Amino acid sequence: MPSFRFLLAALGTGFCLAVPLSAQPAAASAPTPEATVARIYAEALAHGEAYENLRALVGRFPGRLSGSPALAGAVTWAETALRRLGPDRVFRQDVMVPHWERGAPESVHLLGPGGQRVALPALALGGSVATPAGGLEADVVEVKSLAEAEARGAQLAGKIVFFNRPMDPGIANGGTAYVAAVDQRSRGPALAARLGAAAVLVRSMTQARDDLPHTGNTSFPGDAKRIPALAISTLAADRLTAAVAAATAGGPPARVSVISHARVLPDAPSHNVIAEIKGTEFPDRVILVGGHLDSWDIAPGAHDNGAGVVQSIEVLRLFRTLGLKPRHTLRCVLFTNEENGLRGSTAYIDSVKRSGQRHLLAVETDNGGFQPTGFNLGSTQGDAHARAAAKWSQLFAPYGIAAFRKGTGGADVGNLLPLGVTVAGLTPDSPRYFDTHHTTADSFDKVHPRELHLGAAALAALIWLTDTQGL
Repeated sequence: MPSFRFLLAALGTGFCLAVPLSAQPAAASAPTPEATVARIYAEALAHGEAYENLRALVGRFPGRLSGSPALAGAVTWAETALRRLGPDRVFRQDVMVPHWERGAPESVHLLGPGGQRVALPALALGGSVATPAGGLEADVVEVKSLAEAEARGAQLAGKIVFFNRPMDPGIANGGTAYVAAVDQRSRGPALAARLGAAAVLVRSMTQARDDLPHTGNTSFPGDAKRIPALAISTLAADRLTAAVAAATAGGPPARVSVISHARVLPDAPSHNVIAEIKGTEFPDRVILVGGHLDSWDIAPGAHDNGAGVVQSIEVLRLFRTLGLKPRHTLRCVLFTNEENGLRGSTAYIDSVKRSGQRHLLAVETDNGGFQPTGFNLGSTQGDAHARAAAKWSQLFAPYGIAAFRKGTGGADVGNLLPLGVTVAGLTPDSPRYFDTHHTTADSFDKVHPRELHLGAAALAALIWLTDTQGL
């Protein structure tokens, strides 16, 4: 047996002792997709920061409508929150946005015999204008659709047109029911103005039966005449339609008084806020996650869309905290002006067209911070939702993600679809969303922290799987 001194001398001259293969340390194996997805969810649920970020955003900057000081403050807050995560780049993209102000509180009253006045809870619609000084009074004409308003034609001149088609309770998905009814709010006032109406009232876009009015935007294209346009609560709509029915049966005309102080101001400067983690292999190809910073002026904007903002920020935090180095550039985009113009989305997409930059995936979260149930996906190259379901259903099933549906992502990313980009949207449980959408009740206390963090984890997992495996 050689001496210990001989062994040292031999090693010093480069002599190498053979070591059996079984004694070699095993090479570390890469974690399985199941393990990485589990890590993402565990980190989000145990240490997630989205809920506290939402508390700060909504508490400090409620009512983040375009052109407002609240939105400007939210832009600065978001930039600071993203820089704190230490991404490779954080910057602002300049955007000129519409600037509409509600002014003093509006009021609507149903006028009855003997000077009786019944209040109809109401909110002016974005883009509408003020009534004459002292308000206006007129008889009400009720219609159920734009086609009916067009058919009534000259009968609407000088009248208050009441669009009263409810969101269809027979449609299971709240978003689908909303889309089927919202043309009354978005295009009805401009049509009524063209036909000579004095003002418009619209039934609030919700299936809830209460006295909580829901605002939203209405569009007056180009130099079209603008008139006062307001949404009334669903119970107020029921009271008004009963008055119209009584008038039709031979009673006195249904007459309403309206006072609104809304005004349209010149466009104002705002910004998209963008942060990036550069890709290790494909830095010129982008995976985008985003939501919109703005909210309606009367809304704290917790679900719409504070939840989407903080979930998007949380995706970057999860990648940084877990040491997940994306192969493609991971970009968080917090859009401005989704609610009343989509100018932030337009500016971003225009920049993509100019630069020719390629996007692998663009994911949006703008359906509230409720329990996530799945994703909608869209692609010009085939059925992205079916491919995702086939590849990843089993990975997501333990976390309650069961649905991969065909869709268009969301309002801010949907226009990337024609450019050949695969788009996606997080789809949370929807029944509660339109109870508070665009109202004073869209507040921080309506968001459950665990549901919010489950949504952030789902987004991060989808992005990591797309980054590492393709779609």
